[in-house]
Amino acid sequence: MSFRIQRLEEQLGATLFHRTSSGITLTAAGRQFQHHASLLTRTVELARQEIGITQGFAATLKVGGRMGLWENLLLRWLPRHAALAPDVAVRAIIGFEEDLMDGLIEGRVDIAILYTPQARPGLTVERLFEERLVMVSTRTDAADAPTGPGAADYVYVDWGPEFHARHLLAFPAFGGAALSVNMGWLGLEHLLASGGSGYFPLRLVREHEAAGRLRRVGDAPEFLLPAWLCFPTDAVGPHRERALVSLRQLAAEVS
Repeated sequence: MSFRIQRLEEQLGATLFHRTSSGITLTAAGRQFQHHASLLTRTVELARQEIGITQGFAATLKVGGRMGLWENLLLRWLPRHAALAPDVAVRAIIGFEEDLMDGLIEGRVDIAILYTPQARPGLTVERLFEERLVMVSTRTDAADAPTGPGAADYVYVDWGPEFHARHLLAFPAFGGAALSVNMGWLGLEHLLASGGSGYFPLRLVREHEAAGRLRRVGDAPEFLLPAWLCFPTDAVGPHRERALVSLRQLAAEVS
């Protein structure tokens, strides 16, 4: 151990320890190095968790998606995948498009489901299904446009740049909402708790419509937003292929 410490001190060009007859203490340089060593240890542990195979399983599959795509889609896929591939552990990741795309490139994500993927070399981008975004409200007299006094409780949900462009085209007078959220779950929970209106995927509001908690705003335009399946083109293998097949099957049932 002392030889390794000596080699480390030589590489750093600094003395890390005071050695006396009563023991060893850290020098000022040693205390600085201790901070960096702690960061390195945490980084290695995080890498082990993200990249390593979970004990007792043949493989670990890292699957990412937006929160709105986990709701009533990927959450339904998890038990289905577990039944089809009980020897494969899953690391479930919630994120936005940019982070998930970087994760695919860097190997931190094996499969991602996104609304607005970016074209990147080495990635396959495949249309998975088409999301139908509808305006719903807790009121029967909700305005069919997010402008004017009748739309004061409109909640704008950021479903990505493609939705933003279509929303702006449909409502050119829209100047912003009193409440804007970047997560569909947050907007929907707010509507159910406090009232209001907003755009949400039809698959997420069907149950609330049936229960009378939400109503479709009949004259409001609808938006179609494709969801995409993304994965590294050359990272083939039976574990990933089984997951892709089951994801495609579930998407066909949901859409």
